[in-house]
Amino acid sequence: MSVVVVGAAVMDLKGRSRAPLVRATSNPATVVMTPGGVGRNIAENLARLGTPVCLVAAVGPDAAADRLLADTAAAGVDTSHVMTTPEPTGTYIAVLDPAGELDIALSDLAATQALTPARLEPSRAAIEAARMLVVDGNLPAPVVGWLLDVAAAAGVPVVVEPVSVAKAARLRESLRPGRPVAVLTPNADELAALGPTPGDLTGRGVRSVWVRRGAHGSDWYATGRPGVRVAAHGSPVVDVTGAGDAMTAGWVHAHLGGARDTEAVAYGQAVAELTVSSSHTVRPDLTDALVRARLEETA
Repeated sequence: MSVVVVGAAVMDLKGRSRAPLVRATSNPATVVMTPGGVGRNIAENLARLGTPVCLVAAVGPDAAADRLLADTAAAGVDTSHVMTTPEPTGTYIAVLDPAGELDIALSDLAATQALTPARLEPSRAAIEAARMLVVDGNLPAPVVGWLLDVAAAAGVPVVVEPVSVAKAARLRESLRPGRPVAVLTPNADELAALGPTPGDLTGRGVRSVWVRRGAHGSDWYATGRPGVRVAAHGSPVVDVTGAGDAMTAGWVHAHLGGARDTEAVAYGQAVAELTVSSSHTVRPDLTDALVRARLEETA
């Protein structure tokens, strides 16, 4: 087992307005439905880049789950640890402005929120055998704590994706020195809810903090070292959905391939740049070769 990702698997409903958004009324738009969920997106990106990956998630007993699992498995993700629960498959609704930037989003993660350590126990052996564990901040706090404890006992490095400001604030209580986190990946707003500085987090067992700053690139902070800014390269924005998930997957893939931390950051940013220039949450043509061509083009 190379990477285990534990997190949300949902159906995304994305609407992109054709004109400037006007609140409290109907807006003409283009609407698409596609498999999504932070954990699932990270897993699909990893599979398309060539890293063996297993997804641990919960879906409902419904048609949405059938499509989600079929598409995810077809991309190369091991879905044998995705469980079916009585709760319905989650849904994420994103409203995008005409430039493809997120205006507002709504998420219903009933199946993911119903996960418990007991429900995840059958996946313990897979987690313990992983080279790396990726934890999606959509998970309930007791599940995050359990995952960090299992990984710590097995010596498995962990990457944690905070997801949102609200979920980052909840995640903070799970971070402690006895539960080491190799990398935490907030944006600036999520960092404020978590820290509010990288130094605060390294004192809570986090070894590295990767702060995403959109078009301004990102900052990498490692314990005991000054921060390093890695510049971004301009890319036409079609749809920002999934960019952060792509960055995380890119870093994990490059790191496991032997890249140094900041090299892996640059690789992750290249995956994100390729993602936002596509209408897809996960680019169906994504490959390691495509990312390396992007890196050469922007060198």
